[in-house]
Amino acid sequence: MTAMTNPDLANRIDTLSRDGVDVVILGAGVNGAGLFRDLCEQGLNCLIVDKGDFSSGTSAAPSRLIHGGIKYLETGEFRLVAQSTLERNLLLRNAPHLVDPLPTMIPIFSWIKGVPAALRTLFGSTTAPRSRGAVLVKIGMALYDFYGSRAQVMPRHRFFSRARALREMPGLTPKITAAGLYYDARIRAPERLVMELVKDGMAANARSAGLNFTELTDASDGALTFRRPDGGTFAVRPKLVVNAAGPWIDRVNALLGEETKLIGGTKGSHILLKHDELIRRLDGRMIYFEADDGRICLVFDYLGRALVGSTDIPAKDPDNVRCEEDEIDYFLASLRSLLPGLEFDRSQIVYTYAGIRPLPASDAANPGLISRDHSAPVLEPNARRPFPVISLVGGKWTTFRGFAEEVADTVLSRLKRPRQRSTRDLPIGGGHGFPMDAGERKIWIDRVARTSGTSAERAKELLYRYGTWAERMLSERSAHADSERLQDAPGYSLAELAWIARHELVEHLADIVLRRTTLAVTGLVTARDLERIADVLADVLGWDSARRQKEIEDTKAVLVRDHGIRL
Repeated sequence: MTAMTNPDLANRIDTLSRDGVDVVILGAGVNGAGLFRDLCEQGLNCLIVDKGDFSSGTSAAPSRLIHGGIKYLETGEFRLVAQSTLERNLLLRNAPHLVDPLPTMIPIFSWIKGVPAALRTLFGSTTAPRSRGAVLVKIGMALYDFYGSRAQVMPRHRFFSRARALREMPGLTPKITAAGLYYDARIRAPERLVMELVKDGMAANARSAGLNFTELTDASDGALTFRRPDGGTFAVRPKLVVNAAGPWIDRVNALLGEETKLIGGTKGSHILLKHDELIRRLDGRMIYFEADDGRICLVFDYLGRALVGSTDIPAKDPDNVRCEEDEIDYFLASLRSLLPGLEFDRSQIVYTYAGIRPLPASDAANPGLISRDHSAPVLEPNARRPFPVISLVGGKWTTFRGFAEEVADTVLSRLKRPRQRSTRDLPIGGGHGFPMDAGERKIWIDRVARTSGTSAERAKELLYRYGTWAERMLSERSAHADSERLQDAPGYSLAELAWIARHELVEHLADIVLRRTTLAVTGLVTARDLERIADVLADVLGWDSARRQKEIEDTKAVLVRDHGIRL
């Protein structure tokens, strides 16, 4: 259900417009959504808005990892590694329906290379190690285990000889000297987690609201004016504004009347391959490897596809960013070098994507040496602007909760409000009440299957897609039976898609295909299924035939232009 047809959300907006709002958050990526949830949990009345869909910018283009940042050890960002490993461990507990452990293998090509260069980097050199030998990797993994010991949920690292590594990973290049194995985590649907954070925030505070496709049009006389998709406008008077616009931060500050130069982003691109033999050999693991030029790359099994990434290229225009041909060439060449016995070509690519990391402005010659840490500089009120503006600069996907907690404490202090609860152990969305061990899961699955009349297999599938929200989905009356499925992606039912349309603020067909589901990123979307999904949305959202056809054409254009999908 869209904001304009959702009576509860419309009432919330009217209340905020009439009575004022404590905090307005501009940008609904993971950092903005994490802060929104935290502040709503403290009883603050908040409005979060995004000019696009929730998680449609940088937060939709990560490597889909929840990781502690082992590579940040070599640049001496130990505090960031400590925070990241803790937040990774917490997410494995708080969002178990979306985040799971990922065993990670590091192929090593020498014994001692990289040690002198690593020492120089720690002391301020602007050139990262071109190669990382076994000694350096062993030290790094031991440190990684140490920093990841808080709230630990995964095993410690192991080290393999060359012979053992080649047995463990058949087809790996015989040029290796040894290999290490450690544990990080992956996230199956990062865009869904952002949606769940927003919904959690609105559930925690009935006077808070989240809006997508809402554009800031004016900031004057202490008020912010926004335009909704239907052309209607509304205004609010905030006590404080948070700029969480990621790579658009400086542009948003300009709309607020402030010229800043806080952001200097880099582009990260990825591709996904349909390669059954590679998936079989990975056997649920990620390979975290040095490409021939010394850059760190990765490949792992993401929902049955091989996800390959990532580049790190200086970029300035977040509105026009996509994976380019030379980046695809780079990925394929790196895979051929790593796994010389396998074939890799463009015909295997089912999806490509790219985003700009909102890194701090920097003059570093090597993008890899720009800090991945975060900060929150404050623009104090002035004669033209009666409210302070806090800009969320940088920040890794993994650390969104910790970053949100830091900024929330700053906000609470400025508004003289106490913290009411911590989010450290607070489940996210469908993670609430999630059965954590195999026995509890079987009881949950059997009960839900019995009460909903579906199969245990289907209840399990939805549990790992939506968490415990799956029970609500299966129990809600629908015009469609759960047995009515998409023809080319039968894992998705029409009833499921209708539920999403009713409850997750869907405005466009692309919202469903790209962000509320994993249909596009796994290469499952087809022209035939787009027609069927559009039928469901037209019924739920009241689209006429012209609107339905435009949504199909617009979505096809985005899939082809920005993601390399062949429809």
